[in-house]
Amino acid sequence: MSDKSERPNLYEKMLVAVDLSKDSRRVIDTAMRVGGAEPESQMHLVHVVEPVAAAYSMDVYAVNISQLQQEAINTAKQRLGEVGRKLNLPENQVHTLLGSPAPEIRDLAAKIGASAIVIGSHGHDGWKMLLGSTATNVLHGATCDVLTVYVGEEK
Repeated sequence: MSDKSERPNLYEKMLVAVDLSKDSRRVIDTAMRVGGAEPESQMHLVHVVEPVAAAYSMDVYAVNISQLQQEAINTAKQRLGEVGRKLNLPENQVHTLLGSPAPEIRDLAAKIGASAIVIGSHGHDGWKMLLGSTATNVLHGATCDVLTVYVGEEK
């Protein structure tokens, strides 16, 4: 099967969850490989911005949390939009959400009728631990296949 058009479509619709790090490319590339002849036609991208107050403990009087939250959402939306445009995805297939990542990803997958969620999984330190636990939490309670893509250190 060397011809791309001959590859079977393993999943009708995929939700690809990215953290907008350099590792996101590996997750997207894997989704495209398992997506069949034209994976972008049924690929949705999602990035979930965690509420600032939940992610950081800070003195609420020292920072305008709602402004900080909106800046985080705007930045994520812009960056994810750029990724979506490079993949030629329509705007309605690029989702920037606010909330707890795992339930938001599972809920969106159900809403769009995804047959698979593709998400990165890291090692166990710093920010990497956060995404690793997100991937685990997405798996538990998902109503479709979940493909975790190892994006830790390359061997």
